[in-house]
Amino acid sequence: MRRISCFVFPFLLVIGGLLLNTNGCSAAIQQNSILAGKFQHVVIIFQENRTPDNLFHDPLLIQAGADIASSGKNSAGQTILLTPSPLGLDYDLSHAHSAFLAMYNRGRMNGANRVKVSCSRCAPANAQFKYVNPSEVQPYFRMAEQYTFGDRMFQTNQGPSFPAHQFIISGTSAPTATSRSFVAENSAGNFDAFSLSGCIAPPTAFVQLVGPQGNENRTIYPCTDHPTLTDELNARGIVWRYYTPSAGVIWTSPNAIEHMCGPDAPPPHATSCVGSDWKEHVVLYNQLNPAPILTDISNSNLPAVSWVIPGGRNSDHSGSVDNTGGPSWVASIVNAIGNSKYWANTAIIVTWDDWGGWYDHVPPFKIVNDGRSWGSGYVYGFRVPLIVISPYARPRHISHVNHDFGSILHLIEENFNLPSLGYADAYADDLSDCFNFRQQPLVFQTIDAPLKADYFLHDTSPPTDPDDD
Repeated sequence: MRRISCFVFPFLLVIGGLLLNTNGCSAAIQQNSILAGKFQHVVIIFQENRTPDNLFHDPLLIQAGADIASSGKNSAGQTILLTPSPLGLDYDLSHAHSAFLAMYNRGRMNGANRVKVSCSRCAPANAQFKYVNPSEVQPYFRMAEQYTFGDRMFQTNQGPSFPAHQFIISGTSAPTATSRSFVAENSAGNFDAFSLSGCIAPPTAFVQLVGPQGNENRTIYPCTDHPTLTDELNARGIVWRYYTPSAGVIWTSPNAIEHMCGPDAPPPHATSCVGSDWKEHVVLYNQLNPAPILTDISNSNLPAVSWVIPGGRNSDHSGSVDNTGGPSWVASIVNAIGNSKYWANTAIIVTWDDWGGWYDHVPPFKIVNDGRSWGSGYVYGFRVPLIVISPYARPRHISHVNHDFGSILHLIEENFNLPSLGYADAYADDLSDCFNFRQQPLVFQTIDAPLKADYFLHDTSPPTDPDDD
């Protein structure tokens, strides 16, 4: 039996009432978890802005049954072949909520050509209909081929990075615990939104909210406060860390959740986060320790739960020809764990925070209850890739089960016997189909990559932040 905490907000109660009672407190749902206590460590590696159709054009995965398209339809009904492109690109695509609506096109999935290109003069024709050159992402292919690849992993929200990074740590981007709206976009205002955001953003900052019907009609200062999975980890004395390149950016979710940040002045007048969560659990990259996750693994200091956020050059984010280190970065972390004592008791979850504006052919799934669909409002965006790596991951397996960011939270809750937050975790699966605890534990095989761990451990260049829009 799994107990849901009292943090559920009314919008979820109305749409997801299949799981929850009417007041949101002490509701129980039957569980027969196979995950309880199976792992001592869970590591979430959260990359940037790709879809399966765009990043995993892997013949072996496709032969094994992965649902990867080679062409798509545009809004004129034309069939557009997906063509190869470099991982590092000098143009970017919109992945705002409006871009989701354009590509989704009321379920037709034919509006990718209407997604705005941020560098129209340097972008090729059909810029949205691309797949990454397989030669540049071989480390990802090797991981997906050896372990479990999910071809039905969906971004929980329908917008860009700022809300997505709140969903991956709390299952929501609601401004408060009882809000019926979600933060929908990246923060904006008359300032450099990508170098200073969240609860330490300047007073001119704002972010769009989307309501239960999917309309953006209100803004707030970009500082939220809702329960998080880390609250439950803290309550049980379970050690966690959030590894991130810098403070105050849209990829650093603890900065945007007020009780995690602990701002040094009431927002919007704060200039830094000084709270206990921030000081004790948020680990920033710096020139003395440019890859702290790798250092902690080698020093036998890996926490029970880790969120690992890349720097810009290692993020897979388009918009710069220099952003090509992602496959090697992820491989270095996987190799460090795989070749250590941690391999035997660790689950590594690799996924991407949003679809990045790239074409994908699979429409978001919906949960329908009492004639209303959760998917018709805000949550569930497009597919993002998923790789589940563990000695107990099903080998050479394609998971066709619907997953979202809430599934990762649910896995952690089940594994560490935590109550449900009652947000996305409450209606998501727990990734249990990706594991087989009866199999002989898989022997780790090092993932070959162009850049090795030593490169990241000695990279003294300043960490880069996203150029996200």
